[in-house]
Amino acid sequence: MEHSPRVRLVDVAVAAGVSTSTVSAALNGTGRLSDATRELVREAALRLGYRPDPTARLLRAGHTRLIGLAAREYVGTPWVYAEHAYFAQLITGAVRAAHRRGYAIVFLPTLSRNDYWLDIPLDGIYLVDPVADDPMVGNCVAAGIPVIANLPHAEGLLPWVGCDHDAAIRQGLTHLYDAGARNIAVIAGESTAQFHRASVRTCESWSAERDLPSWIIRTPVPGSRDVLAAVERVLSAPRPPDAIFTLVEASTPLLVETIRRLGRSIPDDLLLLCTTEDPASARTDPAVSTLSFRPAETAEAAIALLVEGHAGAPLAAELHVRASSTPHGPRRRAARSR
Repeated sequence: MEHSPRVRLVDVAVAAGVSTSTVSAALNGTGRLSDATRELVREAALRLGYRPDPTARLLRAGHTRLIGLAAREYVGTPWVYAEHAYFAQLITGAVRAAHRRGYAIVFLPTLSRNDYWLDIPLDGIYLVDPVADDPMVGNCVAAGIPVIANLPHAEGLLPWVGCDHDAAIRQGLTHLYDAGARNIAVIAGESTAQFHRASVRTCESWSAERDLPSWIIRTPVPGSRDVLAAVERVLSAPRPPDAIFTLVEASTPLLVETIRRLGRSIPDDLLLLCTTEDPASARTDPAVSTLSFRPAETAEAAIALLVEGHAGAPLAAELHVRASSTPHGPRRRAARSR
């Protein structure tokens, strides 16, 4: 297929009978030109099918209007993110926020060499779940590329926006404790991501403060399959938990089905609290209590900070208490008496 030669600025100038500088001023809205001259140039450009050279425009503007987005948790299996409601909502929120400001989102590779992203002309990077000693952080900071993270970075090199994860995890555990749970199994990810490492430490310290056992199960791969397998293991233990708190996102309908299949009743035998953004959680039987880290709002705040330099107020995680962690009968009376 043959392509027509690109229409140049000089072609528009010849067609309009003016200089190239006049064409440039007319199309860019600059200079002291009459309305008639501007209209003449624009009509000639439209008739010829002229399109500005994007590379030249970017060089003049000094920016690319491109923002990179990289998810750093489980970098060896990046395809799993599309299956998670959290990342789907975060990505959608970032794209919407960027588009409203005239920017585009570029999804950065995670399996390439550590400095690959430096070859991509970016105005900034939104880094989701940075890992400990993340090479991407050091390379971008050294290159002068602005980077915003969605949670505090261990080395303190990056500004961040998002929820207070420590306070949120404590809120979830305390909710289960107040509902009568004393043997809580926490399902976390076997990951170098800051979220899982920090969350595990929070769970351990919360349990130690109350002289309770710290029961943490780590899943090596993200997704429902490993979470469901972990649930089966803990419910088969000699002393099964009286509550399960998942930090790895999984299908809540499948969780409820698995627990029921194992002969346990929610919330009579087992309280359930899940860290998830899955809207199906409110429609299961019973409805599942969830802890939300508000990905769409976090992404909006990150893009606003990158583009406009405005840092919004810190976000508070949302605990949605539903039937799965709302005990009744003997359990509730026991919880009140403690």
